[in-house]
Formats: sequence, C-alpha cells, structure tokens
Amino acid sequence: MTSRRALVGAASISTALAAGEPVQVLLLPRDATPAEERLAADAEARGVTLWRGSEGDLFRMSRGEPARLLAMVGPPPTAESIAQLLARPGAVWLLSGAGYPSNVGFAIRTAEVSGATGLLVDAEFTGAQRSRARHVSMGAHRLLPVLYTSTADALPAARQAGRRIVAIEDIGAVAPWEADLSGDVVLVLGNERDGLSREVLEQADAVVRIPMAGFVPSYNLQAAMTAIATERLRQVLTS
Repeated sequence: MTSRRALVGAASISTALAAGEPVQVLLLPRDATPAEERLAADAEARGVTLWRGSEGDLFRMSRGEPARLLAMVGPPPTAESIAQLLARPGAVWLLSGAGYPSNVGFAIRTAEVSGATGLLVDAEFTGAQRSRARHVSMGAHRLLPVLYTSTADALPAARQAGRRIVAIEDIGAVAPWEADLSGDVVLVLGNERDGLSREVLEQADAVVRIPMAGFVPSYNLQAAMTAIATERLRQVLTS
C-alpha cells in the first residue's frame, strides 16, 4: 500500500499541519467560512495545494460522514525521475504501449483509488492526448506521480530498485489470487490490441492471467487493471 491517507475535518487537519505532517492537498468548499479560510491560508503558506469543490464533491470524498474540509497526507504527488518513483514503497503500474488517452486516464484513476504509488506510461502521446488522459482521470493525476517513459527504460530500473515484475497477459498460467501482488511490485499491462511483447514477458517474475468465460478473448485495459488492483488490495488488507 502507499502511504497516502485522508484527513477529515478541521481538527485533524490542523493537528497534522501543526505536527509538520506532509499534507499535500486541502479540499475546501467554495463557500468556506472565515475560520476555514484561515486554515486554508495556513495550509497554503506551508506549501499545501488548495482545491475548492462543491458540496457534492465534498460529500463524495468524505467516505461516510459529510465533512467540509478534507486533506491528503502522503509523499509528493510528483516524482523527478523513474528511479525516484521506484524508490518509494508500494505498487507501481506500467502501461506498456498504451494506445488510447482515455484508457490511460481511467488507469490513472484506478491506480490512485487502489492506493498505487505511481504510474509509468509508455505511449507516444501528443500534448493534447496527455491532456485528454488527465481530463479523464478526473483529477487523480494530481494525487500521484504519472511519468511518461519507455518500457525499455522502466523494466531495468525496476530490477535495479529490487522490485518484482508481474505481467498481466492472456497467456499467463497463474490466476491473480495465486500470484503475490503485495509489496514493492511493478504491475505491467500491455497495448490494448497487441498485449505485451515476448521481451517484456521474459523479464517478468510472474505472468498472471485474469479468468475469462466469454467468447471475446480479452478484457478492456481498464477492466483488467481494476481486477488486478482489487486483488492486490485484498491481499494487502488481509495479510
């Protein structure tokens, strides 16, 4: 799991700021009260990014009891290099040869929701295509590192960082629940049309196959990623 966590309410956020915890983002309502604005100003002075949302945004993000202030504590949501990202604990996803910006956007959101440390994207996207991916991620790209790189650079870096490499491909012989998806791992998904290359599969410590029972021979990229992300969460939370 990543060390990102949510703080709910003014009291817990004030305590975290006073203790010098790494608060990265503060979400507050657009109609913030004077007291809330003072807390926001204090947070901003400490380098915290402010987001202003609607009542609906805050309700959806509150995870139970509605709150007017929410914050994220954790590592910086950016990384200067692949090596810096891979040095952080937890799961890092690698999209090897992704072809569609919308799918990358959904992948960013899934990576963040499931607690991933970051996402590496091997895709020759234009600036407009990267912007589309960020838009589809619904803001999740602002909460964890998303780096564009090549698979040829990413996999050796993963090895150097001491990470296991788990590929997800239709030819795999291991079911998700039979593979160790916990710990510091790089989870690799391939191109939506062609999957993963033989070179990538040969570098993997395990090749996982998600069960399928229909006529169509593969899941959509985001569905496959969600299946693996959920199984990883199950393993981490029950260990």
